[in-house]
Amino acid sequence: MQLPSPPKVGMVSLGCPKALVDSERILTKLRSDGYALSPDYDQADVVLVNTCGFLDSAKEESLAAIGEAIAENGRVIVTGCMGKEAEVIRARFPEVLAVTGPHQYESVVGAVHDAAPMPPNAFLNLVPEGGLKLTPRHYSYLKISEGCNHRCAFCIIPSLRGDLVSRRPDAILREAEKLVAAGTQELLVISQDTSAYGVDLRHASWPWKGGEVRAHMTDLARELGKLGAWVRLHYVYPYPHVDKVIPLMAEGLVLPYLDIPFQHAAPSVLKAMKRPANEAKVLERIKGWRQIAPDITIRSSFVVGFPGETEADFQYLLDWLDEAQLDRVGAFRFEPVEGAAANDLPGAVPEEVKEERYARLMERTAAISAAKLRAKIGRTLDVIIDLADGEGGATGRSKADAPEIDGEVHLRDATHLKQGDIVSVLVEDADEHDLFGVPIAA
Repeated sequence: MQLPSPPKVGMVSLGCPKALVDSERILTKLRSDGYALSPDYDQADVVLVNTCGFLDSAKEESLAAIGEAIAENGRVIVTGCMGKEAEVIRARFPEVLAVTGPHQYESVVGAVHDAAPMPPNAFLNLVPEGGLKLTPRHYSYLKISEGCNHRCAFCIIPSLRGDLVSRRPDAILREAEKLVAAGTQELLVISQDTSAYGVDLRHASWPWKGGEVRAHMTDLARELGKLGAWVRLHYVYPYPHVDKVIPLMAEGLVLPYLDIPFQHAAPSVLKAMKRPANEAKVLERIKGWRQIAPDITIRSSFVVGFPGETEADFQYLLDWLDEAQLDRVGAFRFEPVEGAAANDLPGAVPEEVKEERYARLMERTAAISAAKLRAKIGRTLDVIIDLADGEGGATGRSKADAPEIDGEVHLRDATHLKQGDIVSVLVEDADEHDLFGVPIAA
């Protein structure tokens, strides 16, 4: 019996890890339907472009990706956050086959079925237990909710993805178990607001392993920590109950790492952003967290040049950073986003001032990072291997480093290592962002 070749689907996934999880879910469903996956444009019968629509620059990147896919393949389906602006996409690219919005899995899968129908006698249903992944085998993003209840002045995520909708904790834990069984060594917990997980479910409980698990960040983190993988928490707003997660880090159940989007520190700017202005209390809590979990890594991102930001406001932010001593910091120049309330605020900051403040902030935080990393020279750290060249060189990450956004640990004399290994490393040197070391024989 000779079977026909199934149609092949290509995927271009843009934007944040939450969009990457959407792409994985779409591809998992298509693969279970019998479709094959294409690594390039030439072999694909249809190409999916999962777009980002958070900033105007991200929209332009998405439009560029759509244009490239059309030029290279011609049969393109668009999905994701920018799918909310279907008229913009169709005006630029009238030849796109279909446009769907974010996390509209059934719609985009249906569009693929219409564009590249399966042969009637196809015989293919090969999907790994953990689903298809767009990340290396040893780490996985675990999305626990969709949407957001905040109404920050600079953000349009609620209009793109709606209000908070949490997944049941037992469903999350079952997915995590499958991922760990399939080889995942690190679970990266993501959402738009991880601290708010379960609010919409009224923190109800569900049966789990002969007991119950509550739809609450602390309870979920504790259960995930029992699975034997590294558990890294992203997009954590500093609500009071976050304090209860820190002891889990001290116990080793959760990585001593918090990704907290502070955005700014000056009270007037935070008020204009419609974000909590409790920067002084946060500093005290950070000190308390470090007392409980001395190795805790705190990463954050900040917006410079927000409308109305004065030089005094910016200096307040720099002073706050000097005191907070955050380990990892990213920064963004304020950029108007269509539909965001911030666009109507007075006091626009000139572009050259934004650039100057951005450079000053990055210089200040790089100095803090360099000092913190130098203090790790001579220590022994656990490192997960992301890449091994087979010739003695290897690159990995410590518990303080999330993939793609933080620093790396570069190793010598590592011929015996392979991707996914977790090894003890003696730190020999450091720069502003990365560590350098050698694995210690077991």
